[in-house]
Amino acid sequence: MRSSFKDMAVAFEMPEGTIHHVELGGMTAEFGKFKKTIDPSPLFKGLPNDRCQCPHWGFVIKGQLRYRFADREEVYKAGDVYYAPPGHLPLVEASEWVEFSPSDLMKKTMEVVARNMAAKQAAR
Repeated sequence: MRSSFKDMAVAFEMPEGTIHHVELGGMTAEFGKFKKTIDPSPLFKGLPNDRCQCPHWGFVIKGQLRYRFADREEVYKAGDVYYAPPGHLPLVEASEWVEFSPSDLMKKTMEVVARNMAAKQAAR
């Protein structure tokens, strides 16, 4: 199995950046590219402890990502390979990354995120 960036569907698009997803063999591959820092933590409301419950394995291409856990914060910089276990909140800084996550857990998380995004847009 293979995919290229051109084959990846847009999962989220906003002025600050874009996230693309494709499913391969039970895993979701994600490519993200953001120009500005965003804090998506409100989008995880409704998940256990209002935190992402999906594990992620990734590589930071440019910039850095920040993952906040109940007891610590981890910063992954360009060139870093990382594992973010369940129970985190991302802070997406100006960056580019590739990340892999179990598709079943990602789907459950993204359902909640999508509902929260829709509610946020409806409130505007």
